[in-house]
Amino acid sequence: MRRPAGRRRVVGILGGMGPAATADFYLKLVQATPATIDQEHLQVLIWSDPTIPDRTEALLAQGADPTPALIAGAKLLQEAGAEMLAIPCNTAHAFLAKVEVEVDLPIVHMIEETANRIHLLQPTIQRVGLLSTTGTQKAGLYQASLAKKGIQVLSPGPQSQANLVMASIRGIKGGQSGLAVKSQLVRAAQELMDAGAQAIIGGCTEVPVGLAAADIAVPFVDPARILAESVVQRGLALRDAAYSMQYAASPPKHR
Repeated sequence: MRRPAGRRRVVGILGGMGPAATADFYLKLVQATPATIDQEHLQVLIWSDPTIPDRTEALLAQGADPTPALIAGAKLLQEAGAEMLAIPCNTAHAFLAKVEVEVDLPIVHMIEETANRIHLLQPTIQRVGLLSTTGTQKAGLYQASLAKKGIQVLSPGPQSQANLVMASIRGIKGGQSGLAVKSQLVRAAQELMDAGAQAIIGGCTEVPVGLAAADIAVPFVDPARILAESVVQRGLALRDAAYSMQYAASPPKHR
């Protein structure tokens, strides 16, 4: 007998950073959901705002602060009925503390979820390579979270970061297919593996659009997929709790 859908937490996705990464994240959210019919999927609100100022520019070049736009988007989702928030942009997490103060929503933290997953599933890993925006690198987001787990983060050298990683990220944001930039990302990942990386983190949501686990010889960690799985886990937990309460209040009659 199929379990009733029950109530589930409405998921708000604050996206547009960039649009392709937001679409990719929603697909991963759907794929992570153990559903066999439409009605078993989560209820999702997506606010994709590509006008949010560039996060790396804000961190490195005194560009426009994206915080007001992030707060506005989070409030819009809250007012529309979202009960938890996912932000599929790694660099945006550098501004998350100010967003959390302004909205009354639990935010699923992608970087922390990723650090926890690596530590749990790959306990022998001591060094990981990070492919991300320069803003994420400089903000030390992964470095701080993984250091708590005793894991060192290796970053590309300045030339590789600019000419391979950032060039690939900009290419995907500019509409290039993943295949067009795959070789650049593979080269950057290989340099990190040669330096001792035991796994590679796709620490920008554009990176997994161009790089896949099959392309490299060590585990490939996709924070967007981990975020999607964490969101689904939380959403379904509330649904199952609601079902249990309903069952306790009115158990089915057996004939």
